[in-house]
Amino acid sequence: MGVKKKREMQVAALTVCHQDLETLRSFADVEGKNLASLLLRCVQLTDGVSQIHYVKQIVPLLEKVDKNGIRDPSVQSCLDILAGIYFSLSLKNPLKKVLASSLNGLPEFFLTEAIHSFTSRLHKELNTTDLYSYRKVIDNISSCTENFNLGRVSVNNLLQNVLHFLQKSFIEILEENRKFAGNHIVQTQLMNDLLVGIRVSMMLVQKVQGFQGNLWKTSTSPMWQSMCGLLSIFIKFLSDDDLLQAIQSTSGLAVILFIKTMFHPSEKIPELLCHIFQISSLLLRSVDCTSIPEWFICSCRSLCCANVSVSTLLFLCQGTLAMLDWQDRSMGPSGETLLLDTVHVLFTLSSQIKESTLEMFLSRILASWTNAAIHTLEFSSPALKDSLNGNSSTVGRLLEYVYTHWEHPLDALRHQTKMIFRNLLQIHELTVKGADLVTDPYFLELTKSLLQLEWHIKGKYTCLGCLVEYIGIEHILAIDKSIPSQILEVMGDQSLVPYASDLLETMFKSHKSHLKSQTVDSTWIDQWHETWVSPLLHILCEGNLDQKSYVIDYYLPKLLNYSPESLRYMVKILQTSIDAKTGSCNSRGALGALMACLRAARAHGHLQSATDAWENLVSSARIKQGLIHQHCQVRIDTLGLLCESNRSTEIVTTEEMQWIQFFITYNLNSQSPGVRQQICSLLKKLFCRIQESSQVLYKLEQSKSKLTAESELTKDQPSITLQQYKNFMSSICSSLFEALFPGSSYSTRFSALTILGSIAEVFPVLEGSVQTVYQLSQDIDDGRFQTLMECFTSTFEEVKTLAFDLLMKLSIRATQFQDSEKLQDFFQAALELSTSTKPYDCVTASYLLNLLIWQDALPASLSASLAQQVECRDGDKSAAVVERNTLMVIKCLMEHLEEEVSQAENSLLQAAAAFPMYGRVHCITGMLQKLPLNLQLVSEWRPVVEKLLLLSYRLSTVVSPVIQSSSPEGLIPMDTDSESASRLQVILNEIQPRDTNDFFNQAKILKECDSFDLEDLNASVSNIDTSAEIKGKEGKTCDVTAQMVLVCCWRSMKEVALLLGTLCQLLPVRSVPESSDGLLTVEQVKEIGEYFKQHLLQSRHRGAFELAYTGFVKLTEILNRCPHVSLQKLPEQWLWSVLEEIKCSDPSSKLCATRRSAGIPFYIQALLASEPKKGKMDLLKITMKELLSLAGPINDSQSTVPQVHALNILRALFRDTRLGENIIPYVADGAKAAILGFTSPVWAVRNSSTLLFSSLITRIFGVKRGRDELSKTNRMTGREFFSRFPELYPFLLQRLEAVANSVDCDMGEPDRHPSMFLLLLVLERLYPSPMDGTSSALNLASFVPFIIRCGHSPIYRSREMAARALVPFVMIDQVPNTIRALLATLPNSTDQCFRQNHIHGTLLQVFHLLQAFTDYKHRTNSDFQQELTDITVCTKAKLWLAKRQNPCLVTRAVYMDILFLLTYCLEKPTKGNQPVLESLGFWEEVRGIISGSELVTGFLWTVRVPGLPQYLESLTKLTITAVQTVLAETGGQTRDVPITFSQLLQSPFPEVRLLTLGTLLKGFSSAASGLGEELLLLAMKEAHPECFCKILKILYRMDPREWLPQTELCVHLTPKEFLIWMMDIASNDRSEIQSVSLRLTSRVIAYYLQTCEEKRDSITPELKQWVQLIVLSCGDSLPMNSRLAAAEVLTSTTPLFLTNPCPILELEDTLALWRCVLILLQSEEQAVRDAATETVTTAMSQENTCQSTEFAFCQVDASIALALALAVLCDLLQQWDQLASGLPVLLGWLLGEGDDLMGRVESPHQGEEDYLFEKAEVNFWAETLTFVKYLWRHLFQLFCKSGWHTPSSERLCHLQKMVSEQYHLLSLLFRELPPTAEFLKTVEYTKLRIQEERTLAGLRLLAFLEGKEEGSPLVLRAEDSPVEASQLTVPRTKAAC
Repeated sequence: MGVKKKREMQVAALTVCHQDLETLRSFADVEGKNLASLLLRCVQLTDGVSQIHYVKQIVPLLEKVDKNGIRDPSVQSCLDILAGIYFSLSLKNPLKKVLASSLNGLPEFFLTEAIHSFTSRLHKELNTTDLYSYRKVIDNISSCTENFNLGRVSVNNLLQNVLHFLQKSFIEILEENRKFAGNHIVQTQLMNDLLVGIRVSMMLVQKVQGFQGNLWKTSTSPMWQSMCGLLSIFIKFLSDDDLLQAIQSTSGLAVILFIKTMFHPSEKIPELLCHIFQISSLLLRSVDCTSIPEWFICSCRSLCCANVSVSTLLFLCQGTLAMLDWQDRSMGPSGETLLLDTVHVLFTLSSQIKESTLEMFLSRILASWTNAAIHTLEFSSPALKDSLNGNSSTVGRLLEYVYTHWEHPLDALRHQTKMIFRNLLQIHELTVKGADLVTDPYFLELTKSLLQLEWHIKGKYTCLGCLVEYIGIEHILAIDKSIPSQILEVMGDQSLVPYASDLLETMFKSHKSHLKSQTVDSTWIDQWHETWVSPLLHILCEGNLDQKSYVIDYYLPKLLNYSPESLRYMVKILQTSIDAKTGSCNSRGALGALMACLRAARAHGHLQSATDAWENLVSSARIKQGLIHQHCQVRIDTLGLLCESNRSTEIVTTEEMQWIQFFITYNLNSQSPGVRQQICSLLKKLFCRIQESSQVLYKLEQSKSKLTAESELTKDQPSITLQQYKNFMSSICSSLFEALFPGSSYSTRFSALTILGSIAEVFPVLEGSVQTVYQLSQDIDDGRFQTLMECFTSTFEEVKTLAFDLLMKLSIRATQFQDSEKLQDFFQAALELSTSTKPYDCVTASYLLNLLIWQDALPASLSASLAQQVECRDGDKSAAVVERNTLMVIKCLMEHLEEEVSQAENSLLQAAAAFPMYGRVHCITGMLQKLPLNLQLVSEWRPVVEKLLLLSYRLSTVVSPVIQSSSPEGLIPMDTDSESASRLQVILNEIQPRDTNDFFNQAKILKECDSFDLEDLNASVSNIDTSAEIKGKEGKTCDVTAQMVLVCCWRSMKEVALLLGTLCQLLPVRSVPESSDGLLTVEQVKEIGEYFKQHLLQSRHRGAFELAYTGFVKLTEILNRCPHVSLQKLPEQWLWSVLEEIKCSDPSSKLCATRRSAGIPFYIQALLASEPKKGKMDLLKITMKELLSLAGPINDSQSTVPQVHALNILRALFRDTRLGENIIPYVADGAKAAILGFTSPVWAVRNSSTLLFSSLITRIFGVKRGRDELSKTNRMTGREFFSRFPELYPFLLQRLEAVANSVDCDMGEPDRHPSMFLLLLVLERLYPSPMDGTSSALNLASFVPFIIRCGHSPIYRSREMAARALVPFVMIDQVPNTIRALLATLPNSTDQCFRQNHIHGTLLQVFHLLQAFTDYKHRTNSDFQQELTDITVCTKAKLWLAKRQNPCLVTRAVYMDILFLLTYCLEKPTKGNQPVLESLGFWEEVRGIISGSELVTGFLWTVRVPGLPQYLESLTKLTITAVQTVLAETGGQTRDVPITFSQLLQSPFPEVRLLTLGTLLKGFSSAASGLGEELLLLAMKEAHPECFCKILKILYRMDPREWLPQTELCVHLTPKEFLIWMMDIASNDRSEIQSVSLRLTSRVIAYYLQTCEEKRDSITPELKQWVQLIVLSCGDSLPMNSRLAAAEVLTSTTPLFLTNPCPILELEDTLALWRCVLILLQSEEQAVRDAATETVTTAMSQENTCQSTEFAFCQVDASIALALALAVLCDLLQQWDQLASGLPVLLGWLLGEGDDLMGRVESPHQGEEDYLFEKAEVNFWAETLTFVKYLWRHLFQLFCKSGWHTPSSERLCHLQKMVSEQYHLLSLLFRELPPTAEFLKTVEYTKLRIQEERTLAGLRLLAFLEGKEEGSPLVLRAEDSPVEASQLTVPRTKAAC
């Protein structure tokens, strides 16, 4: 939303040759009124736009001449010149079209002359012999036939010449294309020329009159011969697979068009084409060749043979459908035959096509066929209607195509399937004209089958939408009224959202139209709202976050746009439920739904103005609640309501500005990147509104049109509104700059800088008299400039980037850069940072140096180093200055880098410790990336670039031995034992880096020393320490660890790679070494390529070769676009070279065969991904062929290294998204290689095969989006899978059969067949669809017997996988029969010989099938109940498998799981009958099993036996179900219970106890409440942690009155002793138990205090201990669960301890609990902050505190909850009359109690020796100064009130003295810092700045208390005024909101 500048039209001026110019001068008259004078004036102009004006005057001038009747001899010459001008202009030049348009009106008097001129000029053009001028001639022929009468006549006159020229040009261009094979640029241009030529040929045939009639259709006619020649050429193009498919496709159209034009009689054309398709042996019919003309056989010989290629036939079908006239009856019955033959050819081709581009063509052609069928059916014979009826085989196969491809990954192909489906519906409608479509069996069956599909199938939505358009929505809603809700439910999946919203839109439109037509009054709207709006409101209030977001973005706008009147209905419903549904952090509530609706309504123009919303729909209080709501999306929607408008010039009201300011105060620090982006985007929209509306106001002010201003825009004068705008923007910027305070979080800085950047962009610095309401640069002083510069020190690069970009937009120069000394300090700081050992410091240095460069603020000493100054043009002065400065700084950095590389060549350790070189290289790269592209100092740059390349190679040579070693991660001895050192010695000897200090020849340690003495390096192995010590910067001892060396090396390699890539990308290449048009020579580019090749193929460290790959990609992209043929061919040469090296598997090869082939896949990936996608992708095809051949099985004698490399490279290629659909044709072969490779005896091959297989699964089925391993979105129907990969069907079936045969083998030890895992992993992701039909080629039923047999595997995991894989292969209606068949295969109890593995596999299959069956069906279905009853009867027959007769615990467990599942599904009685299980005697059998089980009789085993845990869990689950059933039937009586809960809890096995406790906890009821004594006893002796935790949870949920008084009787502990015991557990136990015991302890304390008031004093020590326990539980070092428990405890005890009008605890303890709340509100975890916010909400909602703030009973965010908590606390201190006592504590919070500043003075360098990878706990959300600001505000507001007692003067003096001393210490510390401490000592500087702000705040408060500053408001910053402090609080006399 911004003012777009109208793009100026660029027109190239026309010119004439010197001879024509002289001719015009000779004919021009003195008055300048003849045509020659007009043309002369025209050609003398240099502006094409002005020339258009003259061209338009040509015809009017000639019309005057025509009226005079006098023939001017100069006209003929002028017409000749005009013809020359016309043919000289380019095709896209507007002058050409204007000239043609003008000459179309030429008077008839001049037509003959004009035709002669244009014909002769065209004839001259056609005689052109320059091949590269052919394109211009072809374009001229095209323009002549396109809306240009003279041109068309000229072409017609020279038609034979034109055809001959086209024939000649095609032949020569094709030959030229062969010559330039490999030169992509030239070949692309030639291919485009061919394509244009074919299209022009077709245009000639269609538009030129010369082809009318039959005179030219004789074999001796030159035109006929040319046409035959062109036809032969087009057929050649059509059959040439080396040409672009666009050329083949167009040639197919041309072939049919030419045949149609040449063939006589035209009625026989369909028969001829039928013959072609029949000869291709695709249609099994007899062929009569006698009717085919001889000329056709001569010209189209290749079409008359059986071996026509797939693409040729495909494009012939396309031409047949596109070029023949299907809309009239001229073709007759033969046309209908051709139509059916064509579609049968397409059906055959669909099974043969693999390439995605051909698939795309096929889908378009099928859509064209359906269109042709529709046209033909309008007047067709009954036979054709029968052939195309909905029940016909043709339509059936088209439907199968739709079902197969509606989930295709290509969007365009899915769109074509939608068109095909819609056309099929129309086809069927035409075949049953007059029938009722709603009751038509075909439509009814189609609707039913579509509704049976699951909602995760995208095609279901599009097809249902098409059906609704035909038959309406009534029938669908009659089947299932909940369909709108079902569709809304799936809108949480982003991939389905567009489809679902489109379907809903189609449905509600259809429904509304139907209801309006059925009823006269408006009562229909209520039914419509109930159907479509009510489900929407439910989702908005209760749905999950993603679901609501997508519904709001996609569905809600469509609904409001179609039915704006529904807004009132929505608002009315939501307003009534806001108070009941306030929402939370996880739910928007009704308020969030209301804001979302209003936002969408306003953004789409359904609210006339903001006033409508504020005054009539929602109150101001609701807006403020929305702006600080706990749910982030409610805040965003409320902000969107304020910022968005459909009118870009709508005035922003005063209320809106106030609310925006309020929002910014509390919402900058959002942890969610998505929320931050939305906030910044919405505010930018607001700023655009301000900018655009201000322009309107300026115009109004200038015109003084007050009436318009008052009536339409604003009630105030424009000047008042403009001033409000200015004040508002200035206030916003102040708030944003204040948010950049020391210690502000990353999210705050990101938000503030992004918004400031938007302001600078929306309100730019404009030149001239253009008025703007605000300019950010005017509000930037030195302090704010310094603040932005300090943002460079952030450890987050995004913050650095935003700050730098903002400084660039401001275009101001700070005073800091005018001080030469300060300037030198900045530059020196940047140099120091560029060689820091902390990687992020070099990024800071890069931005700082770039700022100095662009500000032209380099030190004078550096400026003098460049002798030659730049002489720049005025327009390029700034760019030249930047270039000069960049050159100087790069030279400076290179000098330092050269010196450091030289030292690193002597000692890599010293380099890693003191001057890691990667920082210098990073700075150089950063400056080159920001360098202007049009370089002026080319001669100065060349030696710099040359030297830079050499330096890069030297640096790489130094560090590469570490990166290329077999173990780059540890090259310094890190162990103290000699054995480790000796192992390291092997590695060190292997790599042999270039260290002259001999360190790498023996494992030693570098000791601390004053000088780097070689003698000290000869320490023995026994003295090895954990790190090497070396002198670093400033003579300080550094510990050099292996990580530091590695980081130095791989980052150096990374930066060198990025530098080289940047050089290739930015700097032009010289065509020849001595030329002056570039910087890099061809040889240098080749050297860079060789460098990348070496390091990608030899590096072992992933960080090094991944980033080298990034640089190499930049190089390959440049090479493929490079005009140098030698450079263009480099990627191909490199590719062949590395493939040969991989194939030869030479033992001396340096290629890395471990680490997933290291950089080799990256290298090949870069070479292939950079290949032009619009070409034939030949490199990819050849490479895949080679790799797949290498990846296949090999002989034992061959090396496996090439196979491993091939598998690893294939994995990388299949994962590369840039290859897109081009890689899909190789997926099947890749899957075969992976599955076969998994059977290899070599581990490396199996490992690589597994990785490849994983990548293929992701490529085929998509990225896993859910936790479910087999998510519905990551599955595919068998038809779709095997249609896309048909060769996998026989392969998988064959392999599965082999596996099944070996598993079932009774001979000896069974073969374990590792490939079974991969086979089953593929198969379990397939599922049959009701749409699959009965096609035998794709039938999944063939797999079922083999999968069942795989379930007999001796491997447990294989049996499980086979069971899961079987489920999707069995249709849901076949599941009961399959289950019964499987149960029948189980042995009887009398059988003697059986295998438990077979039994187990079969039972697992039964279990998974039954589980899927019960999940799919609705329980109320009577058929479902009957089917389950039949299964239950079959299950009873094999019940012995669940009893002790079966010795195997594993199979007993699975059988019990089946019984449990049956009880779960059949537990409810059917209507009028007793429960099914009871009627079958099932429960009696189950109780018998339980009574005879080990739970009742006891266990015989003394040790654990296989399957025991599983058996215990299954048995316990079944037992609990039986017990619960008996209890439910007997009303809680336990007389018939086989075993009680108490007995289960006494089990010696924790599995039994855990499940029992879990059941009691989950279904908490009277069963648990009566177990108080047992639980207490169990708690005292329980040793299993999980069981103990569940016991405590149950006790916590129980009423303490039920069990706490019993503690003394049961466990001999008084309630007080029990409390002490629980607190000990909470203090010492692990996380979860600690959390539960803390909650339980708090419940006990609350109960004790509320019921035993007289004994409160007796537990005072325990209360203090409990408070201390809460305090400890809030520590950042503890797990999140502990802090969540503390927050929950604080919330539950808030009325008792935090807000009690009569405090129970001492003030110190109460404040300690409040401090805990404040700490938790500043936790980094969002969940902890939300839980603490609940505490604040509870505190604000008490009777004595609800008037403390205006947000009582509101759900608020943690940011404002922090301020609200302090407001409530201060109010409570006032109520308790404890402010004087609490003031020292609050001041301690303000000052930061516990900080040891003296220690910092004594040890100023403390904390500098931090190690590279050591990270402490860091809170990235909390902001110390934000807390200080809020606390200061509320304390100051309290101090301003009267009626409280000031602390004693002694106390004040003590506090004053303490704070003053602290401030003095701070000043000492500041003096010790270096001049640019903000850059060089960032951590220390920031800490001191924070402490300074805290100390100043304390000093000012104390000074106010002493009465020294009573007359002036005390502020930390300009915004911290008491006025703003009061916005969160209200006087205690006011009512709450």
